Amino acid sequence: MLGPSGMAEEAGMFMVHQTIGSVLCCKCGIPMQPNAANMCVKCLRSEVDITEGLLKRLVLVHCPECDSYLQPPRSWVKLQLESKELLTFCLKKLQKNLNTNKVRVQANPDQWVAAVQLRQHVSHRRTFFYLEQLILKHGAAASAIRIKQMDQGIDFFFSNRSHGVKFVEFIGKVSPVRSRHDKQLVSHDPKSNNYNYKYTFSVEICPICREDLICLPPKVAVSLGNLGPIVICTKVTNSIALLDPFTLRHCFLDADQYWRASFKSLLTSRQLVEYIVLDVEVVSPEVTVGGTKYVLADAQVARVSDFGKNDTIFSIKTHLGHLLNPGDYALGYDLYGANSNDIELEKYRGLVLPEAILIKKSYEEKRQKRRGKTRSWKLKSLDMEVDDKNRVEQDKMNSEYEQFLKDLEENPELRFNISLYRNREYQPSEMASVTDGEELPSVPLEELLAELDLSEEEDEEDNMTE
Repeated sequence: MLGPSGMAEEAGMFMVHQTIGSVLCCKCGIPMQPNAANMCVKCLRSEVDITEGLLKRLVLVHCPECDSYLQPPRSWVKLQLESKELLTFCLKKLQKNLNTNKVRVQANPDQWVAAVQLRQHVSHRRTFFYLEQLILKHGAAASAIRIKQMDQGIDFFFSNRSHGVKFVEFIGKVSPVRSRHDKQLVSHDPKSNNYNYKYTFSVEICPICREDLICLPPKVAVSLGNLGPIVICTKVTNSIALLDPFTLRHCFLDADQYWRASFKSLLTSRQLVEYIVLDVEVVSPEVTVGGTKYVLADAQVARVSDFGKNDTIFSIKTHLGHLLNPGDYALGYDLYGANSNDIELEKYRGLVLPEAILIKKSYEEKRQKRRGKTRSWKLKSLDMEVDDKNRVEQDKMNSEYEQFLKDLEENPELRFNISLYRNREYQPSEMASVTDGEELPSVPLEELLAELDLSEEEDEEDNMTE
């Protein structure tokens, strides 16, 4: 059966054949049927993404050690590859209209190779405040990928074993420590015979701290020329400086000597008691020990807490005769009222303990007048994570840190090896003058460093170029 055109042709009628025009593709120039984009199919595919706006990949944070996946914000879920549980976990993360078939697994960014666990078994963090400043000044933790503040210490994580070894060596140069290390196999490739390990360095800092009162074990006292046995720790670096406050004899113990016959403190700085000085009489000339001056003197003191309760006065010897005057305040250890069960102390039969041992001059009464005032200097700090337990004890840490700042003001030798920076928020007019005879110890301006501000330097360079 013929169509209309066929019938028209048989009848001898003239018919015009309809043709579809063509245009050139605006991209590649080949002839094509016209469309709204004036592009051929291949060029359209290369220029237009019809899946734009759809999620085509799902990123999962995976821990290869325990085969766990991060479920934000903090929980981890243990799932096996190609399991139904993993598929369900992925599907929950997808939106309803997603068209995806590819999952990219991203390694945990905190993957570490070496961890240094720095610990000191004492009831305060004064040592770590000082170590933090030494680490900052020397850039010892510059290669650490993570730092976490722990109970009784700090953990440092490194991406390379050699970085961890170098850090342990640095700590050994600035404090008396002992360390041990261990390694754990993470993975093994039998084809290439490659082994991947994680290394852990446990570093223990000597528990003896500056200003601690110590009763030396008999063997240690004999090895040090019958020093003491009651001594004060005056300084801790990679060795321990000990001073007999009654004779001004002194000695230094290095890390090996200490750990061969380790001992603990009889009393620590947290047990200091405030005394008022009633009278001082110098009995010996000035002696310099390790760069610090001492003068032996007889003194009469009374506990500040006894005022209004009793008239108890103690006659003692002190090594602070060059600093103390009648009417001054001092911090010391109250052996008169202390109840000590020290094992080493019991080994000395017939040993008569003094009623009090003064450790340092106190400026607390004068500090009350400048409470709340800003200091002319400040310290930098490490970028550390804080565990939950330390968050609870934040008030205690703030109090210990404030005491550390006071120690820096009072002791020039203590701040010799650390960097102090000018505080831009400090206003000289805020500093109230002390008119009662003596000013508070402070840090001289010539010891302060100007804090580097890169943004300001860039502004200055821009101004110079203009």
